[in-house]
Amino acid sequence: MNRVAGPQPGKIGHWINGGSVAAASDKTADVFNPATGSVGGEVSLGSAADVDAAVAAAKAAFPAWSETAPLRRARVLFKFKELLDQNHDRLAGLITREHGKIFSDAKGEVTRGIEVVEFACGIPHLLKSEYTDNIGGGIDNWNLRQPLGVVAGVTPFNFPVMVPMWMFPVALATGNTFILKPSERDPSPSILLAELLKQAGLPDGVFNVVQGDKVAVDALIAHADVQALSFVGSTPIAEYIYTEGTRHGKRVQALGGAKNHLVVMPDADLDQVVDALVGAAYGSAGERCMAISVAVAVGDVADRLVARLAERARALQIGNGLDPKAEMGPLVTGAHKTKVEGYIAAGEKEGAKLVVDGRGHKVEAHEGGFFVGGTLFDNVSPKMKIYKDEIFGPVLSVVRVGDFAEAVELINAHEYGNGVSLYTSDGAVARAFSRQIQVGMVGINVPIPVPMAWHSFGGWKRSLFGDHHAYGEEGVRFYTRYKSIMQRWPDSIAKGAEFTMPVAK
Repeated sequence: MNRVAGPQPGKIGHWINGGSVAAASDKTADVFNPATGSVGGEVSLGSAADVDAAVAAAKAAFPAWSETAPLRRARVLFKFKELLDQNHDRLAGLITREHGKIFSDAKGEVTRGIEVVEFACGIPHLLKSEYTDNIGGGIDNWNLRQPLGVVAGVTPFNFPVMVPMWMFPVALATGNTFILKPSERDPSPSILLAELLKQAGLPDGVFNVVQGDKVAVDALIAHADVQALSFVGSTPIAEYIYTEGTRHGKRVQALGGAKNHLVVMPDADLDQVVDALVGAAYGSAGERCMAISVAVAVGDVADRLVARLAERARALQIGNGLDPKAEMGPLVTGAHKTKVEGYIAAGEKEGAKLVVDGRGHKVEAHEGGFFVGGTLFDNVSPKMKIYKDEIFGPVLSVVRVGDFAEAVELINAHEYGNGVSLYTSDGAVARAFSRQIQVGMVGINVPIPVPMAWHSFGGWKRSLFGDHHAYGEEGVRFYTRYKSIMQRWPDSIAKGAEFTMPVAK
């Protein structure tokens, strides 16, 4: 196979104008191996000067790339997809070493990113316009979708490959140039993606990476030549980027936080429910925006459900994500581990019943790792902090309600509206749920309803700021401007000035 070397341990820098560059700032941050707690490298934290250099490269590359035929842009993405397939395990290994999720889950992340690339390869069809012949007076009318220019993506630590690939394949396919600001917690995959794009034939400057923290983000927001910003992360940061980005005249899609519920009806298949909740709550240590963190037990199903969940939570195989026996890995940093354990303590203090306590979990030969075991609360109420906040850890809360209507009311009252699921054997209940629930992504007997690449990802309420969901046809709309063109030729033009609006004749 044709493989690239990929980033090596040590200093992780920027990728600007087709190659690695020295950072303008000496400021760095440690990059940890979460399974061991040891420092695996350090990442440059970009300055405004680094952002300026990336934007200048992207701006210079835009005219030629935007005028490249969509089919030729698609051919670059076809080659990129081939290289992603060849380097699938390499990308997954980088994810596991810097994020901590188990290797099979990391491979799944890469696969979901590749699916967006496959969608973007169809850009010649997706950019087809509409045409109306002779709307009146010898005038024809059609529309175009044209690229915005330099666009940027700010992406989270929990999906360092998939979420960037929600953004840049569609942005590049539609003729934009792109600047990625990945999370400083797991930065290495971004550089490997840049190397693969270059090997696929992408012209220099079309795709750039600026590592960094808030300084780099604020520089992208303020830069006059950045036309649009895409973001995935917490709600406070999503709201900040949306507010500041739009204030600077940019188009913004900012996907925020979540508190995803799974409703368990009394007629649900309990074996399926328990499997779904264990995987969706504890998979990737709960560090997913689509993780299920609340089980809503309807009627008399709660006692049986809690007993089964407790048994499974205690039996979770927790360890280094590179261990094929592991079902759950560590949290991403020691600071985040402390935060999650603080939520567990808060839940106890507020009166929730702590059925399984994941604090203090140790993994043999990985005593310094950032591990928290699967945690289960029962009798959680909507007033509790562990119910209201996005914990982003392996903590599952069970809320008991009397009936279906109370479950819908509970979910619709929450400030987040990202994802939700219902387990039932009743088609009428499922139909009512899908229509009444005020959430952007709904699963019926599906625990994590992440849309496929040709649909679009996004929530409601304070889970999304902006008008466009991510990837799919929504992504094409976000990364293009709509233009209407009306045309007629001199031999069809009536003589004399026209003082009325043109109308069909």
